[in-house]
Amino acid sequence: MCDRGNLAEFGEGAKDWRSRINRRQFGAVSAAGAAVTLAACAGVDPGAGQGDGALKEDSVTITTADGTMDAFFVRPAKGKHRAVICWPDIASLRDAFMMMARRTAAEGYAVLVVNPYYRDLPAPQFADFPDFISSGGFQKVGPWRAKLTAEAIMRDAKSIVSWLDRQSEVDTKRGIGTEGYCMGGPFTVWSAAAVPARVAGAASFHGGGLAVDSPMSPHALLGTARASFLIGVARNDDAKDPETKVTFKAAAVAAGRAAEVEVYQADHGWTVIDSPVYDKPEAERAYARKLALYGKM
Repeated sequence: MCDRGNLAEFGEGAKDWRSRINRRQFGAVSAAGAAVTLAACAGVDPGAGQGDGALKEDSVTITTADGTMDAFFVRPAKGKHRAVICWPDIASLRDAFMMMARRTAAEGYAVLVVNPYYRDLPAPQFADFPDFISSGGFQKVGPWRAKLTAEAIMRDAKSIVSWLDRQSEVDTKRGIGTEGYCMGGPFTVWSAAAVPARVAGAASFHGGGLAVDSPMSPHALLGTARASFLIGVARNDDAKDPETKVTFKAAAVAAGRAAEVEVYQADHGWTVIDSPVYDKPEAERAYARKLALYGKM
């Protein structure tokens, strides 16, 4: 999981990265330089959906059992489409995840990127990952993260799915996908367990806490879910804890759930386009496997 240990491992690479790309380049999407920089990483046209009618996007709010969640919703401008719930990493909903969502939406999905910290503050809490690092992000999010228990995320997932199913652009005859990054990795499994009749595909990328000693551990809830799973493990996470992937896979087999579990040759955070360790070749491979998962829903 994204923690101080992972951040320390960025080391000189992170410093070099921050000297090459300044924070202004990762600013608001309204700044053309930021959009182009992020789009180059994400592999999308930064103008797609902005004037040609290809995509439609909105900032939305969702009533949950715990309050009002803010989120970013992007989808093709016409037709009904399979929905995807995106749980972002520790730095939460920001421009990088909006750009990543646009790319998936352009594949024909209705993508909702949620603010996991809505109980405390609306998004964005941080402009980008450099902002998270420089502004003491770990200290700030500590109290917010403490509220994100399995039970809380499962309550949220039920509200999110209910909201999605009321949207005219969502095809309720098809399953819902969910993807999570870093902190959001286990949230995908909890979502699948919370709404098994609707969540059909769940992808975790460099997610932490997937197999811990708790009855609410994601691996312990696989029997409640009906989804297929894609678990992308970072090589440095695996080096620290090689048993998690084995435990999760064994639990999936025991539960009769399809699960692709693989260690990628990249470090924690490799799939997120404003991460200092973003690895485009391995991120592209993970993206392709995600689309293959969603294509079966």
